[in-house]
Amino acid sequence: MYYLNKPIKSPQIIYIPEGSINKIITHLNNKNFNVNKLDSLLLRFIGSPQSGWINIGVNISTRGDFLYKLTTAKAPLQNVTLIPGETTYIFFEQLASELNLNRDLLQREYEQQTKQIEGAFVPNTYSLPKGITEKMVIKILLGESLLQMKNLSMKIFGTYNEKKWFHFVTIASIIQKESANIEEMPLVSSVIYNRVKKGMKLQMDGTLNYGKYSHIRVTPKMIKEDTTIYNTYLYSGIPEAPVCNVSFDAIKAAIFPAKTDYLYFVKSTNGSHNFSCNYSTHLANIKRATK
Repeated sequence: MYYLNKPIKSPQIIYIPEGSINKIITHLNNKNFNVNKLDSLLLRFIGSPQSGWINIGVNISTRGDFLYKLTTAKAPLQNVTLIPGETTYIFFEQLASELNLNRDLLQREYEQQTKQIEGAFVPNTYSLPKGITEKMVIKILLGESLLQMKNLSMKIFGTYNEKKWFHFVTIASIIQKESANIEEMPLVSSVIYNRVKKGMKLQMDGTLNYGKYSHIRVTPKMIKEDTTIYNTYLYSGIPEAPVCNVSFDAIKAAIFPAKTDYLYFVKSTNGSHNFSCNYSTHLANIKRATK
């Protein structure tokens, strides 16, 4: 009884992997929990721990309560969806609102855990436990996203090179912002590569929908006054960092652009884009689109 009443510290929400009691105790030991073989023996009487997210509820509990909650206190999960083309800035506002987290702490943890300015998350629906900390949220999202990125890179290239991969993510982010649908992505990609090859500035509005400006209409005033790395009217070449988080369809389009001579595109009246090889045709397409 003395042993079961000794205090034990833990996060309020912890993750338990699938496996035997001994494996779970080893996992907790590796995570710096103060547990041992005696706890493994006690769990055989109390019950088998659940796998997944467990809601301990407090940071300090008796050892008996801690072991009991491992077997009973499954944490409620909440789905959070990151849509393709959304910026990390806006996603953090979403996470803060839906999971009752501190947005500034999310940003701080992100900057501490990755060197990528943008584009480090894979758009997807993630099941996260209510009560999770900002640090753990970022760790989970970055870990799962990196694993998915590495798997795709291995399928395409047979290896994963971070610098090379995020160069394609940057191109993909422009494609994501500019394309009307998945079918257009390789065509938009070809325009990007063709303009860069000819030494032309990209001059694409979507690159200015970065950060908190993700859903802001790009105006001539914004184009003229914005001096960030994302202004492709001001600077030549590909921006130094992605504009947003991207889908794998956009990444594949960045790696495998369509073979075209297109240099221009403009949105048509039906929402898709009209592509052209010369400026005069482009002007005619603009005229038709604005009627």
